[in-house]
Amino acid sequence: MGYGGYSYEAHQAITSARAQQPAAQVFAKGDVHAKMNPKGVKLRECRDSAEHPNSVGIVFALDISGSMGAIPELLARRELPRFMKVLLDCGVTDPQILFMAFADARYDVTPLQVGQFESTAELMDKWLTMTSMFNGARGTAYTGPLQGGESYELALHFIAKHTAVDGWEKRRRKGYVFMTGDEEAYPSVPRETVSLVLGYDPQEDIPLETVMTALRERWEPFFVIPDHGRRGVEPFWQKHFGANTIVLDGPVDTCAVSALLVAFGEGVLHDLTQAEEVLRKSGTEPARVKASIQAITPWFKARAAK
Repeated sequence: MGYGGYSYEAHQAITSARAQQPAAQVFAKGDVHAKMNPKGVKLRECRDSAEHPNSVGIVFALDISGSMGAIPELLARRELPRFMKVLLDCGVTDPQILFMAFADARYDVTPLQVGQFESTAELMDKWLTMTSMFNGARGTAYTGPLQGGESYELALHFIAKHTAVDGWEKRRRKGYVFMTGDEEAYPSVPRETVSLVLGYDPQEDIPLETVMTALRERWEPFFVIPDHGRRGVEPFWQKHFGANTIVLDGPVDTCAVSALLVAFGEGVLHDLTQAEEVLRKSGTEPARVKASIQAITPWFKARAAK
């Protein structure tokens, strides 16, 4: 996937047209859409093309439980064009975006939804808004403990084992994963969950550490906590993501921060002053520029210290 050119103006028009719509009108209703159902999916592919010869795979893995739904709503109503504008202004010419959504596979009716890698405004928007935000009770035969958490580990397992990207296969360049959340993961992906949601039997539960090891082989993963009020989960995620655990001032900064991190990773940004200037030129409000730079400063310092 990932064919076609990107138009910032077209993307702005799409998001502006729904800026005041309620979420029920923006996103799909009911159960997971058949095209986003990951059951039986072997691979989601991010491939080069004549239009995009140096594709960069970018995954937004979105927690849609409870108040975490604010981030996909912001993406769909306003912020996704900002993400693309910052990337393109920095010189990241061939981004391909895949949207995933997840909740709790132990009891939610839509535990995992997976789109395709896309390059055009229309197709990015299609997969984002095809996401169902409904999380009713699944009613499965799962008998394990319903401890607090969401199925972050299931989404990460899908990225690690069910994606193929030319950036890695041809150029040994890792893609980028931005996972949003405000809870801890479960310690492993249950075998029965893989069977139920993905459609095959791994023979045994898959530990989170095993998932992370596989993920890091081809992806640079970031865990994005939406605000300081929920940073209580930061120590847990630092154990697995290290300095790539990013705490935002607010959900509205998700796109600006993510775009800067990709631009640094691609080597087209080199310092925080340059990053600040890019955001200003993109039309980002001064308060949001300041908050975004503050959010990535701990990561930048850790990176510089290596």
